[in-house]
Amino acid sequence: MKTILKVAVQKSGRLSEASLKLISECGVSFPARIAKLKAQAFNFPVELLYLRDDDIPGYVADRVSDVGIIGENVLLEKGVKLEVVQRLGFSKCRLCIAVPKDFNYQGNTSLQGLNIATSYPRILGDYLEKNGVKAHIHQISGSVEIAPSIGLAEAVCDIVSTGSTLVSNGLVEVETLLKSEAVLVAHPHLEEEKQQILEQLLFRIRSVKAANNNKYILLNAPNEAIDKITSLLPGMRSPTVLPLAQPGWSSLHSVVNEDDFWEVIEKLRQAGAEGILVVPIEKMIL
Repeated sequence: MKTILKVAVQKSGRLSEASLKLISECGVSFPARIAKLKAQAFNFPVELLYLRDDDIPGYVADRVSDVGIIGENVLLEKGVKLEVVQRLGFSKCRLCIAVPKDFNYQGNTSLQGLNIATSYPRILGDYLEKNGVKAHIHQISGSVEIAPSIGLAEAVCDIVSTGSTLVSNGLVEVETLLKSEAVLVAHPHLEEEKQQILEQLLFRIRSVKAANNNKYILLNAPNEAIDKITSLLPGMRSPTVLPLAQPGWSSLHSVVNEDDFWEVIEKLRQAGAEGILVVPIEKMIL
């Protein structure tokens, strides 16, 4: 019987969309999504399980699924011992403590004796204990940000992406407990055949991530500027330099990290680069 790696993903929501997009970019294709809880890939030994994100750590721990894509915040809150095999870089957020904007906050000692509403009692409890703060944790499953306005709590501990929801409810962030992103987790004792499939999938994921984080650039430059421009374009090893038909000029090709892109482009222009073209990279094999 052919070995299949079972991958659990969130069945709906932004994390689900980003997870399925990544898997698709890895060249893994699935049947059109219908009202089913699982689907097997056409061209890769992977089966997707569509689950609630809160359930994914437990399913992986119990070997119902071999690996799963979840938010790091969910993994830590569940307290399940799984291996984080790849940080994925999307669905970034932070877990923060927030208080009403007119609250006179003087550091975490100001939380002493307060009622704090949260959907993350484990993480919040660990934070309070670590900092020697005694507070009352009220666990609620949703709409945490309205707790102060209805008199349930004086502070909240909740996931924040942009912070606009807190602001609209008259709250301000005062402490950051955790910075989270989507992670690929695996059972720590996978069978050898499944581990091999996981390594193949990880190779594809890392190639896609590397491509998304870099840009391919092409430019023309006078030969006397090549050394200066080359020092600005290390690329994967070093820039490719090709002579142009026009004497005294060359074309340089390289890769620039997305985070450094605009700063590097400005330096290239100052060094004499012309006709700079920027091309997205679909895959990048390191």
